[in-house]
Amino acid sequence: MKPRRPDLAARAPFWAGPFVLPVLAMAAVVALSNFAVQYPIQAFGLADYLTWGALTYPVAFLVNDLTNRRFGPATTRKVVYVGFAIAVVLSIALASPRIALASGTAFVVGQLLDISVFNWLRRKTWWRAPLAGSLLGSAFDTIIFFSLAFAGDVAMSGPVAFGAFSVPLWTSLAFFDFWVKVAMALVLLLPYGALMNWVRPFETAHTTR
Repeated sequence: MKPRRPDLAARAPFWAGPFVLPVLAMAAVVALSNFAVQYPIQAFGLADYLTWGALTYPVAFLVNDLTNRRFGPATTRKVVYVGFAIAVVLSIALASPRIALASGTAFVVGQLLDISVFNWLRRKTWWRAPLAGSLLGSAFDTIIFFSLAFAGDVAMSGPVAFGAFSVPLWTSLAFFDFWVKVAMALVLLLPYGALMNWVRPFETAHTTR
């Protein structure tokens, strides 16, 4: 049997080569989202329900899943940690320390859950791993972020009509933010599926070297 050569990407310095793009993409998406989450969408009366961050943040799960598909869970966790560190620094400058801390905590929990679920389902039908990982990660991410970032903040706690009830603004934003993430998880299956042939699976990349 021909001995398997070690994966060249695994031997490369982490800050070099193929890891640069996912790290920078992850950091950019998170920093942009932390800036955008401070601005409600004013059109169509959505100011009490959605922020612009709800539309940008789900891209982080796409970056995570493509990285996991190509390099596997161990390397993807490193990308998450490095991207998290860069994003927190940028977020403090673009938003506030509280939002940066809330985002960092939610980001790490949500992305690590996504990695685990994706890896568990990676051999199933192609759409199951990215969709299940994104949905579970998004649920935890939303709860953690909005609770830490806005609970108790007077400016974000004004009453909002929610059916027969009234809830704090940040709770309303969190609820609709999650459902937008669900919709985005479905939409982002399109670019994930389109890139599958270009981003070789972790197992194939190892066995063909």
